Amino acid sequence: MNQTPIQGYAPTPVTARMENHGSSMLKVALQTGHDVFARSGSMVAYEGYVQYDPNPPAVRQMASQWITGEGLPLMRCHGDGLLYLADYGADVVCLQLNGDSLSVNGTNILAFDSHLQWGVERVKGMAKFAGQGLFNVGISGTGWVALTSRGTPIVVDCGRGEDETYVDPDALVAWSGNLRMKGKRSFKASSLIGRGSGEAYQLGFSGEGFVVVQPSEDSTDRLRARG
Repeated sequence: MNQTPIQGYAPTPVTARMENHGSSMLKVALQTGHDVFARSGSMVAYEGYVQYDPNPPAVRQMASQWITGEGLPLMRCHGDGLLYLADYGADVVCLQLNGDSLSVNGTNILAFDSHLQWGVERVKGMAKFAGQGLFNVGISGTGWVALTSRGTPIVVDCGRGEDETYVDPDALVAWSGNLRMKGKRSFKASSLIGRGSGEAYQLGFSGEGFVVVQPSEDSTDRLRARG
């Protein structure tokens, strides 16, 4: 068989613990003793000796904190080899934390190093605007995190200017944990940020750090992608 036409899709040499293979696939270099948590059902291929434990005890214990009942379906992957993950063709973004903290929308988590500290957190400042508030997953420490985005995301550096950065909550993927945040609402019949008519909610960010925003501002897009 002439494999010349498909050589461009072959696995690339490993250069990092987590890295992209194309825009919609994550490649994880697994090593014994260095496990990862990955979204359940996201494994599309692997090389070498790779095993996974669905719904491990650490995840079951953390799931009890989800007041909203959304849950965060994770599996623990371990072994020695290459692991390939994807989530319905969504774009993949790899981040390396170096003693940093990150707040992530649970639906946008693809994988992260198991030694990182993580837990469910309420987003401050949203309860009085949205009624029930907004819950995210806080991840901190030194290690790798892989996120998904419905389309090519934009990463906004909030420390470049004095102006605040405002984002539709439904388009938010993640943000640096040290950013200052405040809620804002608009009563205009048609808002620049937020779909539909009537009251629209935005989150304002300022300080040193970044915000990851996906080109999808309708939360039902995520449900359709999974349904």
